[in-house]
Amino acid sequence: MAKLPRITGAEMANFLQEEGFVLVRVRGSHHFFARGDQRTSVPVHTNRSLKIGTLRSILRDIDMSPAEFAERFGF
Repeated sequence: MAKLPRITGAEMANFLQEEGFVLVRVRGSHHFFARGDQRTSVPVHTNRSLKIGTLRSILRDIDMSPAEFAERFGF
């Protein structure tokens, strides 16, 4: 199992936009992204890191393996 980097919600939001996702809406601190049929939400709480389970859930939503994410993120 690949070791995942500890990133913030803002870093994940930037990564998703680089991958072609579009910010659909913001409700409170949750940013909702979409690309085709794929949809996910990212909690953006100042400089707090995403929990590993939340990060894995986002990766499942966008059909990306942890190893592929670590490689593309530059970890």
